[in-house]
Amino acid sequence: MSFEQVIFGNLVNREEYGRKVIPFLKKEYFHDKTDQIIFELIDNYVTKYNRFPTTEALKIDLSNVSGIETGLFDEASSKVETFENDPNTELDWLVDKTEKFCQEKAVYNAIMQSIQILDNKDFKRDKGSIPEILSDALSVSFDTNIGHNWSDDADARYEFYHRKESRVPFNLDYFNRITKGGLPNKTLNIILASTGVGKSLFMCHCAAGNILDGKNVLYITMEMAEERIAERIDANLMDVTLDELSELDKITFDKKMARARNKTSGKLIIKEYPTSSAGSANFRHLLNELKLKKNFIPDIVYVDYLNICASSRIKYTSNVNSYTYVKAIAEELRGLAVEYNIPIVSATQTTRSGIGSSDIDLTDTSESIGLPATADMMFALISTEELQDLNQILVKQLKNRYNDPTRHRRFVIGVDRSRMKLYDVEPEAQEDILDGPVMDKTDFGRRNDDMGFSKKSKFSAKDFEAFS
Repeated sequence: MSFEQVIFGNLVNREEYGRKVIPFLKKEYFHDKTDQIIFELIDNYVTKYNRFPTTEALKIDLSNVSGIETGLFDEASSKVETFENDPNTELDWLVDKTEKFCQEKAVYNAIMQSIQILDNKDFKRDKGSIPEILSDALSVSFDTNIGHNWSDDADARYEFYHRKESRVPFNLDYFNRITKGGLPNKTLNIILASTGVGKSLFMCHCAAGNILDGKNVLYITMEMAEERIAERIDANLMDVTLDELSELDKITFDKKMARARNKTSGKLIIKEYPTSSAGSANFRHLLNELKLKKNFIPDIVYVDYLNICASSRIKYTSNVNSYTYVKAIAEELRGLAVEYNIPIVSATQTTRSGIGSSDIDLTDTSESIGLPATADMMFALISTEELQDLNQILVKQLKNRYNDPTRHRRFVIGVDRSRMKLYDVEPEAQEDILDGPVMDKTDFGRRNDDMGFSKKSKFSAKDFEAFS
């Protein structure tokens, strides 16, 4: 008896098995023509009636199939007559064997499709699609999880609460505080800042820090050349200014590069795309290519920057507004983060009114307010003349799904632009940051102060005398 017959017999006679495997079975996994006919009948019956057919129902449906040859009809009828199952067969074993059957058939089909492409017999796809075809086949698996049961899964939930989540940490203290230790996987994190404040500087610094932590980093740039991004990261890791970097002789450069390599096991790949020419589909293809050709799997991805990506779902035309288009890009990037189980960091510009603002908020997001609605974390980088004189940048939390965003809503970090570095400032530098609630003199304010907010306020009691 073939395993195809075992599958059909259990689909018809064992509903618990059928419910587990029917979502993953495909017609193309059955290579015999009669098996394809039988599976199609079963699949159509389940789709229409939400239950599995009996042998008698299959016989009737088979007799109503039009255009079937007599030989095929007789063979299919004979197979239906012999459907049987052993109820004592272990269900988990049977499901595992069915999963292996699907995996083997998927790989076989992918290899045959690849041969067709190589022989120029497939006019719809080119050779560049072969890695994706093989990757999809190798990823076939059964996911029988149908949700979390609040009552029955309490123990699993308790373990989740006490399990240390995998995160990519920062080398900046306050960012680790507000994220509870770093960026979780499957997240989209956005930097909001006006031109020249330091969006790319921030991402290059964090990428350098990730490399020193032994993380693999993919940096996708659509704003600057690959070499310019590498130059910034070199200056950071070698601890030299950009001017000094261009003046180093080859021997000195090689020595500094060797020292930088010895500090870490992390790898960095920088990929440049033309502005507005690439989106999540291109990045997905790149991730698959890197895994297949270089055995490179990133721990974190930086995209510089989101607004100049292209949407893979929506073609930008005069009929598509910027809100819809940018929100689509954000959703696609976050979907990519979930698919590959990694954090993605990107950036966006402020509106014209936000360029000179010393207190940026979410309404200053350019082009689409749908972007902050999609992001898991969003923070603003703010620079003023006073902060520039102090070599500091003000950071303001705008959205935070990892922690209470009112804790350390504003804080400052130091910046060394010549070396493309950020650093923690002295604790005293945080004391003048206006982080408290406006009405901190009220009972409401005192309650918040007890929770750990700063006592400093933008306004004094005199500002509210008119309301008394």
